[in-house]
Amino acid sequence: MQERPTQQAYDAVVIGGGPAGSTAATLIAQAGHRVLLVDRERFPRFRLGESLMPATYWTFERLGVLDKMKTSTFVQKHSVQFFTKTGKGAMPFYFSEFDCHESSQTWQVDRSDFDLMLLEHATDSGVEVCQGVNVKDVVLDEGRKREIQLEFEGGARANIEAKVIVDCSGQTGVIGRKLKLKQVDPVLQHASIYTRYRNAWRDTGRDEGATLILHTNSARSWFWYIPLPDNQVSVGVVGPVDYLLKRGDSLEKVYHDELAICPEAARRVEGAERVFEIKAIRDFSYISKQIAGDGWIMAGDAFGFLDPMYSTGVFLALKSAEFAADAVNETLETNDFSAARLGQYGPRYVAG
Repeated sequence: MQERPTQQAYDAVVIGGGPAGSTAATLIAQAGHRVLLVDRERFPRFRLGESLMPATYWTFERLGVLDKMKTSTFVQKHSVQFFTKTGKGAMPFYFSEFDCHESSQTWQVDRSDFDLMLLEHATDSGVEVCQGVNVKDVVLDEGRKREIQLEFEGGARANIEAKVIVDCSGQTGVIGRKLKLKQVDPVLQHASIYTRYRNAWRDTGRDEGATLILHTNSARSWFWYIPLPDNQVSVGVVGPVDYLLKRGDSLEKVYHDELAICPEAARRVEGAERVFEIKAIRDFSYISKQIAGDGWIMAGDAFGFLDPMYSTGVFLALKSAEFAADAVNETLETNDFSAARLGQYGPRYVAG
């Protein structure tokens, strides 16, 4: 990784170094194109979204990181289990009972390590990666000029040309914000209050790495319980914004009030050491009015974010990045950077 771009122009510039950005950049570079990836943060950095889905296996295989996942310290995940408000657990849903392929086993990841691994793999694949870089503006002229205006640490600036800009900037939504494309769902407006514990209760055997969904007595909220490396667990409560964040109480009080009405979550963390401050994030569901335009395309949370219950975030980031990379590679090969060409994958992605 480096401080500044080495060139003035690239085939593709990717905004954002999360799973979507790293995946898209890697696949475009592996096709033989010149790729620059920029991110405003420096890795490793914290992110939620620790629980993966089995379908991520195929993207890992395509990227060439499957062996790294298999030999990592990430917790193996074989199932998901739901608990009622009284603490009664349903039978675990074992993925292998529906698919006997090894892809039925996935992982619970510490996103700081996972995202860094993908970013380093992008570098190894030939992507130029610059961290600590702010995107000040993107120029999307109808005259086919695409340019990204960057600001580096210390204040220096540079304009970089690109044949295609791939927006993987997450909820920041660089292009969506510029073109006013984001549509927020007025109903699905959730918030999460979360923390981490060490030495909390963990099940045994193949249940040790299960994602648990635990409902509270309020019927308006639920907890996730995700085992992580280093004997830690991620524990967070999800509910409507007006329910969790507009009480006038501190995050600590709201979190513990919710924990008190979730008997199974409370039992599992009793006596455990809290190793992370209690934080909150708003999980507004939204989607962009369009997924691509002339010379640009979106992937991951830059395009849309859905309800967090089913751990789809990283999977959708990876899958949309695959689609986007395929579209970009096709446009670079045909020299057709039109919205119609780049946006071909949109209907398939939205349809699931």
